[in-house]
Amino acid sequence: MKRADTKVIIADDHTLFRIGLIRMLNSFPGVKVVAEASDGTEVLKVIEHIEADLLILDLTMPGANGTSLLEAVRRAMPNLPVLVLSMHDEATLVKQVLRSGASGYITKNAEPEVLQAAVAAVARGERYLAPAIANVLAFDFEPEPGTDPMTTLSQRERQVLRMLVGDGLSLVQIAEQLDLSPKTVTTHKANIMTKLGVSTNADLMRYVLSRPPADLQR
Repeated sequence: MKRADTKVIIADDHTLFRIGLIRMLNSFPGVKVVAEASDGTEVLKVIEHIEADLLILDLTMPGANGTSLLEAVRRAMPNLPVLVLSMHDEATLVKQVLRSGASGYITKNAEPEVLQAAVAAVARGERYLAPAIANVLAFDFEPEPGTDPMTTLSQRERQVLRMLVGDGLSLVQIAEQLDLSPKTVTTHKANIMTKLGVSTNADLMRYVLSRPPADLQR
């Protein structure tokens, strides 16, 4: 008796990438893409109407996004495994995503064999990290207790924070000035908030305003 195909939903806002990913997944034995979504709001609608064994999710999309989107997916469909497919490999972000309920994490530059292994493992109910991600986590050390969270920010994160809070720029404006993609700046902001232990823009603003002005200039 033939084993049923693993039914997959794809969520990514880049059309050409999504088309290529669908073709690749459909070429894997026993895998079938049954639906796709291009923004966070669409993801939440699709998972409630299409039966699937796995959701492959890019967290940085228009509308609902980030770990809040992942958490919303987990609340709506707690038995649907989620494999995050991202362009980012920062340890802080990966850990935050795993804590928010993802079953696996791989990057968009992974080899097809890694994607195939990830799909198979997560669809079976297992956890999966791409080898490169596992290596990043293995060498990521938590700061010593009592460490000032501001000192854990990278130079780029401190620059983004200064432009965001000190200069009042939007994420799009920051991306333009730093010649980065809006997705990259969004990820930097998410990492900053995680490191500083805040969860909202208001909390971030209050935290920074409570610090000496010189902290943003270091």
